Amino acid sequence: MEHPLLQSLDHLSVEDLSGKISELHKKLGIAARTGNGHLCDQIRMALDSYSSKYQEKLQASYKKDGDALDKLDNKIDIS
Repeated sequence: MEHPLLQSLDHLSVEDLSGKISELHKKLGIAARTGNGHLCDQIRMALDSYSSKYQEKLQASYKKDGDALDKLDNKIDIS
């Protein structure tokens, strides 16, 4: 489920998303240790949003890299 208060995450790089996910995990740990269940739920929702965007950007990156390698395969002649 997307967090309703987050703005669009499209402008963030993979590194930015990774850093934010790490930061949210730390905050989730603190919220869990203090017993604040409602805050934990909000952080988990934000984590889901950031994680899904992170995975989406990684998939796009892998696809782009794979397409570039396919183009090179046609140009390399080993015989």
